[in-house]
Formats: sequence, C-alpha cells, structure tokens
Amino acid sequence: MLEHLPHWLGKALSPLRAGADKLAIVRSELAGEDVIHLASPAFANGARLPERFTADGAGVSPPLFWTGVPDGTSRLVLLVEDADAPTPQPLVHALVWGLPIDGDLKEGGIAPDGAGDAQGEDVGRNSGFAEGWLPPDPPNGHGEHNYAFQIFALSEGPEPGDNPGRGELLRVMEGRVIAAGLLTGTYSRGQEAPVGPVGAGAAAG
Repeated sequence: MLEHLPHWLGKALSPLRAGADKLAIVRSELAGEDVIHLASPAFANGARLPERFTADGAGVSPPLFWTGVPDGTSRLVLLVEDADAPTPQPLVHALVWGLPIDGDLKEGGIAPDGAGDAQGEDVGRNSGFAEGWLPPDPPNGHGEHNYAFQIFALSEGPEPGDNPGRGELLRVMEGRVIAAGLLTGTYSRGQEAPVGPVGAGAAAG
C-alpha cells in the first residue's frame, strides 16, 4: 500500500500528523491512578519495531506482556495507535477487549476471532475496517512514526458490542480506567533507522 507512495510525496506530507495529544491514553476521561508495566521481548520502549511486525515483513503482531494489574480490574484492554499518521485521528492498528489479567500475548496473537470467546476476549476492528493486527505501513519519506501500545485496566461496567471499533471502545471505557500503561515502538521508511538491542530504550511505563 503506502510503500508505493513516492518518497517526495511522503516527505511533503511529513508535517501532517494526527498528533500525540489525540491518543486515547492522554484523554482525561480515560485517566487512571495506577501504572501497568507493558513491555515486549521483541523491542525496547522507544526502539524501532523489527520489520517482521510491519507491512515490510510477515506483518504479524509483536509479543507483549504486562505486570502490575491492580486488584479490582474487571477488564483489560489493549489499543495500539499511530498518532503520526497523516490523518485527522490516530490510526488504530489493534484493539483487544478482555485480555487475561495474568497473561501475555504471543507473537501473532492479535488475529481475527469473529465474535470473540466465552471469556469475553474479543479482537476488534482496526483502521483497515478488519479484525486483527494492521501492520505498520508508514508513507515512504514521511519520517518516524511512533506506535503507541496502550493497555487499560477497567472497573466493572458495560461491554462493547461484538468486534468493537475505537469509538465504541472509548465510550464504554469512560470513567472506568483504574490503571494504564504505555509501550512505544517506532518505524519509518526512506531514512536510516538502525535496530537497537532490546533494553536500549527507556524503561516501559
């Protein structure tokens, strides 16, 4: 898709970005008092995503794990957004409702699942209007994109419909977030961006 965009056009579009202030985790109605530690064995916080997780590689979702989920958590939600996309709102790369409180996500674990499962876990719709992981695919020459992996611990409340999208998800999350965590991976095309070792970036929040 966007890998075929001319470098000059991507560079011209580089000032156009949704903006980090539009990420879900910075919204006041989604603020939590506690912090969840979200990390990946495949890349460090702030480091470049390995190519296999992008549209230039196999396009599978990266492995993730989390610790520090507080007592009283009813639902655990993952939302992955790209606030550097040249779009009015951040692009949604993944949405998973009802993750296991004590668990992790294996590589490729964010995949279409229809209406979800009996335990309430459901992989929702990304900005490609499909379930599952939307591989990072930034315009050639647009510069570095920051992919925000956001995890939220929610108190009791309403469930979203089957295969929820971002808008529906945020509506049922309002006022229920008791803790949140953030892990950022970067990716770009048309510029040098060496991959650093895991642990080279800042500690995950």
